[in-house]
Amino acid sequence: MTVNEFEIEAARVSKTSIWTGRILSILSILFFLMDAVMKLIKPAFVVDATVKLGYQESVIQGLGIALLISTILYAIPSTSVLGAILLTGYLGGAVASNLRAGSPLFSNVLFPVYFALVLWGGLYLRDKRLRELVPLRRG
Repeated sequence: MTVNEFEIEAARVSKTSIWTGRILSILSILFFLMDAVMKLIKPAFVVDATVKLGYQESVIQGLGIALLISTILYAIPSTSVLGAILLTGYLGGAVASNLRAGSPLFSNVLFPVYFALVLWGGLYLRDKRLRELVPLRRG
């Protein structure tokens, strides 16, 4: 492979990574927005699920506001890392809540971990600064 072919291949991988990251980020944003809106409008199934986890109904809208703000920060490129950090904290709380409630491990307790991987994976693939900060391979 010549130098020029290598540069073209690197550019192609970069574009693919960026678009994959954007898609993963959009999926994360849509999921978190839906979750935040559901907490703000408080349908019965959300209230029931929250109470089963050991929380009072009065905390649901506050969680929705925190989730909405964190998601908006994640969606804005200049504040996306801060948003990802805040969302990671939120997801950590979800892991702890499900674990404390005795929920099934792989479907409930670890679901927020799976989503954190999608969240950070999307950011990692679309943000060159993050890839430079956390290099997964040496070039």
